[in-house]
Amino acid sequence: MDFLWHEVTEEEKEDIRKQANKIIDDFSKQLSKVKLNEDKPIIQRNKGEREENDSKPLDLNKEIMFENAPEKSKDSIIAEKKIW
Repeated sequence: MDFLWHEVTEEEKEDIRKQANKIIDDFSKQLSKVKLNEDKPIIQRNKGEREENDSKPLDLNKEIMFENAPEKSKDSIIAEKKIW
């Protein structure tokens, strides 16, 4: 695979920069031609924000977590590794 790699000269770097700039400029010109329908939003939603309530966050303590864990040691939960 060494034949695929070579030291890039300054001339090649400059050529790559010019090609990249040309690609970006061409893309920008094409993108500016796209007509957007900006007078109405694309996504319609009934509500914009969720309603706040006075409920407390869940009180999860160590005992509840350990009751739910299938495997555990003294003070840690043993989880599966890479079975997917």
